[in-house]
Amino acid sequence: MPREPEEIKYRGRRRWNGNHGKVWWDGELLFEIEKFEAKVTANREDVIIGDNVDSKIVGLKGEGSITIKSVINRNLNKYLEEWKEGHDPRATIVALLDDPDMIDSKKERVSIGNVWFNEILLMNFEKGKVVEKEYPFAFTPGDVEYLESVE
Repeated sequence: MPREPEEIKYRGRRRWNGNHGKVWWDGELLFEIEKFEAKVTANREDVIIGDNVDSKIVGLKGEGSITIKSVINRNLNKYLEEWKEGHDPRATIVALLDDPDMIDSKKERVSIGNVWFNEILLMNFEKGKVVEKEYPFAFTPGDVEYLESVE
């Protein structure tokens, strides 16, 4: 198939669209994903050199959140029961950003290991609204691996 000229290759339709994104939590595909976010933040300390304040990375912190339309998810019940028993369960999350219109059908897929949750939303609802649940999480950046990447 012939390649598109550069000026046509980067049209608006080639921008990422999250409609085809998917998330797996411990190998289980989550349905009705509304939003997914994962990020790594550099923890820095000030370093003073003469009159200048510079900085030095002293650690990395990983955190994110999953927002889903409310469906039953057995994983959450399992986590609460583990916490009540004094355990600190960990998970693996794999996220895929896949858009059929992306240039050359490229995809991005990341695996995030050693994921822990600091809160579990037991229930929420609002009259006249579809119920959504958000699950904030944290992870160690050393346990992140890009499985597919757009370069």
